[in-house]
Amino acid sequence: MMTKTNYHPGRYWHVIDDGRIQCDLCPRDCKLKDGQRGACFVRMREGDQIVLTSYGRSSGFCVDPIEKKPLNHFYPGSSVLSFGTAGCNLACKFCQNWDISKSKDMDRLMDQASPETIALAAEQHGCKSVAFTYNDPVIFAEYAMDTADACHARGIKTVAVTAGYIHEEARRDFFSKIDAANVDLKAFTDEFYYKLTGSHLQPVLDTLVYLKHETDVWFEITTLLIPGKNDSTEEITAMCEWIKKELGSDVPLHFTAFHPDHKMPDIPQTPTATLVRARDIAFKAGLKFVYTGNVHNQDGDTTYCSNCHAKLIERDWYEIKQYNLNEDGCCPECGTELVGEFDKRAGNFGARRIPVAINLIK
Repeated sequence: MMTKTNYHPGRYWHVIDDGRIQCDLCPRDCKLKDGQRGACFVRMREGDQIVLTSYGRSSGFCVDPIEKKPLNHFYPGSSVLSFGTAGCNLACKFCQNWDISKSKDMDRLMDQASPETIALAAEQHGCKSVAFTYNDPVIFAEYAMDTADACHARGIKTVAVTAGYIHEEARRDFFSKIDAANVDLKAFTDEFYYKLTGSHLQPVLDTLVYLKHETDVWFEITTLLIPGKNDSTEEITAMCEWIKKELGSDVPLHFTAFHPDHKMPDIPQTPTATLVRARDIAFKAGLKFVYTGNVHNQDGDTTYCSNCHAKLIERDWYEIKQYNLNEDGCCPECGTELVGEFDKRAGNFGARRIPVAINLIK
């Protein structure tokens, strides 16, 4: 059962004139009376402070391939220990992890783990990194940041899979602990964000610009294409042109397929042809590394040299078939450097998914 002993002091809040406390973590700016929870559900006012009610509790741990995050330019073939908590600060009607992100049943968080235990588990399972994922780590920022410190102490990298909906101060603190991120750019219109996620586009764009120009975080972008909602040629073109102008041509972009879920069960699954068309649009806009996901498309899984188009990392789903980088991380054909973080050899974790019983870690 959830008790006050599980509560952890939260950061990023202030008292406003009417006596309520405003949460300053994300642009929702929830204003809370005593006992009220924010829109994310896991941040609550208790007395004269904000507390995080999910600190140290997880919805489960699994060892995954890093490509599943998805990250294709961050130690390909390596394994990552993935975990999340519950709740979310967005209200996406198309959420693919809605049973976790929309959960208000805190008792579903069965795995209790300290940051040190998580870092030890990653080490014992040979993981290159730990990923804060499944639900958005922004809402459990204190837990994620403490875990990142524990991971770094053991030489383990940290990964955030996030929608990037976060205020400036928290953004600075949070991403100072992160080595790589996949940011979910859900669409390129504020209308989509407002109607289908209950949020706004600009704070996400601000996060992307911040990551590019103010940090050393390696990041990639994912856009879930939903038929009839955000898959028009005009919108995809505008988004790709913005990425090229504001972030540069080297940022990897992943177009992934929607499947009917949550509050949008009547929308059809995204055709592979839509993802292929979007990839072509991105290339024409000048982006160098564009991928497809949630469909079997080996060409869209593979990393090509941006100069001579030689196959550098050939993938089939999450399996690496060929790894053709030289020891300097460059194309062996023309010498062009591949952007990202790479080892001399690819990892061989493959497409496995291994549940981890965190309570057995000693």
